[in-house]
Amino acid sequence: MAYNRNDKADGAKFKRGGMRRRKKVCVFCGEKNGVIDYKDVNKLKRYVSERGKILPRRITGNCAKHQRALTVAIKRARHIALMPYTME
Repeated sequence: MAYNRNDKADGAKFKRGGMRRRKKVCVFCGEKNGVIDYKDVNKLKRYVSERGKILPRRITGNCAKHQRALTVAIKRARHIALMPYTME
């Protein structure tokens, strides 16, 4: 069977062309009151996966400064049992 460029997987079609993702913007930089509080569990849950892992910057779109603060807040909330360490 000869190699044919048109037989590539569907995901390879968009590498050269226009389908680029828009860069995510840090939510906390955009807010006027961009305070990250370890007691605000509902806000922190958005940055934790369904398995209980802290989501990385490339997925959340946060800047480095706020990602570090978010990580510390999640760890504090876990330590005082406001959030679970793992999800079932």
